[in-house]
Amino acid sequence: MKVAIVGGGPSAFYVASRLLSRMTDARLRVHVFDRLWAPHGLVRYGVAPDHPEVKNCTNKFDQVAADARFRFYGNVNVGTPPPPGMAQTVQLGLEDLQKHYSHLVFATGCTLPALHTALVNSPWCMPALGFVHWYTQHPSAPPPPALDTLTHVALIGNGNVALDIARILLTPPLVLEKYDVPQPVLEVLRRSTVRHVDIIARRGPINAAFTAKELRELINLPDASMRPIDPELLVPPDTASRQQTRILQLLGQGSRNTFGSTPKTWVLDFFKSPIGIEPPSPGEYQPRLQLTHTSVDTHGRAVPQTPAPPLPTSLVIPSLGFRAEPAARFFDPALGHLRAQAGRVLDEEGRVVRNVYASGWAANGAKGVLATTMMDAYAVADVVCADVGVDIEAGVSVDVSETQMYPEFMMNPAPADDLPPLQVRDGAAARVVTYPDWQRVDAEEVRRGELVGKERERMRWEEAEAFLWGDGVSRTT
Repeated sequence: MKVAIVGGGPSAFYVASRLLSRMTDARLRVHVFDRLWAPHGLVRYGVAPDHPEVKNCTNKFDQVAADARFRFYGNVNVGTPPPPGMAQTVQLGLEDLQKHYSHLVFATGCTLPALHTALVNSPWCMPALGFVHWYTQHPSAPPPPALDTLTHVALIGNGNVALDIARILLTPPLVLEKYDVPQPVLEVLRRSTVRHVDIIARRGPINAAFTAKELRELINLPDASMRPIDPELLVPPDTASRQQTRILQLLGQGSRNTFGSTPKTWVLDFFKSPIGIEPPSPGEYQPRLQLTHTSVDTHGRAVPQTPAPPLPTSLVIPSLGFRAEPAARFFDPALGHLRAQAGRVLDEEGRVVRNVYASGWAANGAKGVLATTMMDAYAVADVVCADVGVDIEAGVSVDVSETQMYPEFMMNPAPADDLPPLQVRDGAAARVVTYPDWQRVDAEEVRRGELVGKERERMRWEEAEAFLWGDGVSRTT
C-alpha cells in the first residue's frame, strides 16, 4: 500500500500518523506533497505569532516524520496552477500520482479567501488572508500593507482571524518582538500609524464567531481600549450556551482600560453589514465604507434593514472565511470545497471514487479548530483502513471486494516501487524540500531567533534555498 497525501498541514500529518500507527506492514509508504516549501500549513502560516502554544502540535508531526515509511516533499505543486509568487514549485499532475500510488488523500485545505460581493476589486480592500500571509511571511509573498499611511482599519467579520488581525494592529511591537514575527513585519508595525480598529458583525453578540479566549486577549491589551457596548444587546437568552454567556459577560465588563484613555481604540459594531465603498471626496484622504443596519430572521440569517451612517476608514479587511480552489479536481462550487462523504471523495454523479479520500477543510469547508481537524483526519484514516480490509485491532490486511467502490478515477493497485514520481526525485534544478531539510531550516531559524531574543527568525524561500543548497546542487530522498 502506497499512499499520496496532497497538502502538508495538520490534517495531512494527522492522517499520516493514524495510517502509520494502524498499519504495521513495513511495506506501507506514506508520501506527503506540499506546494509550500515548509511543512505544517496553517500552523506555520495561519496561527497568530503570539499564540505559540498552538504550534506545539509540530512535536507530534516530527514524530510522524521519524517513521521510516514516511516521506515529505515540499515545494511540489500538485494538480492546480501554482499561486502567484510560487512559480519555482515542482509541478505534478494528478496523473503522476495515479501512476505511482495505490491511494490518494486530499488534505489541501481551503486556500482562498471568501469574498464579499460589495467589496470586490476595491483598491481600499485587503483580504484577511493576505494580511495573515503578510505577517506570517507566506511563500506567496503578499506586499506589506502601508500601515504608515493609515489611521483607521475596518474589519468585516468577527471570527478569530478578524480578532487576530485586530490584536496584531493594536499590540505594541515591543510586546510582539519576542514571538515568531519576522523582522520585516516588525519594521512595518513599528511605523504603523493605525489608531483605531472597527470590527463589524452582521449579527449580534449572541452569534459572535470568536472565542472567549480571543476576546479576553483583545480586551486586556495594554495600549488599547474598547468602546462600551449597549447593555441591552448583552442580555443572554434562555437558550444561550455556557460559551455564549461567558462572551456576553466579557463584553459587558469591557476592556481593562477606559475607552479613550489609550493611544489606540477599537469597537465591536454589531448588526451592520457593508454595501459598498465610496471613494474619498475632493480634499479628503479616506474612503467611506457604506453600511446597512441588519436584523436576524427566524432562520438565523442577517437581513438588511435601513442604511447606517457611512464609516470613514483607511483600509477595509474582509474576514469572511475561506474556500477551496475552484480549479481543484472534485471541487463542488455549491459547497466551496471538495465533494466528499465520510472521507471518501465523490464524482459529479455522487459516486464514490475508488481509493481517493479527503480530510479536514478540503472535505468539510473552513470550520473547526485544530482538535476538530485531528479527529476528522483520524476518522478518514480509519475509513482508508476499513476500505483495504485492515483489522484495526490486529493491524492485518485482508482482501476487499472490488465491487465496493466505483473505479472512476483509477489509482495504481500495484505501484512498482516506493519512490515518488520522477519529477520529484530527478533533475538538478528540482528544489524539493524533504523533512530532514526542513529540520535543518527549523533549527537554523530557532538559532537566529535566539540571537535577537525571540522565538525564531523566519527564512524566506530564497534564504532557505541558499541555506540548503548553497553549492547549487539539489537533492531529494
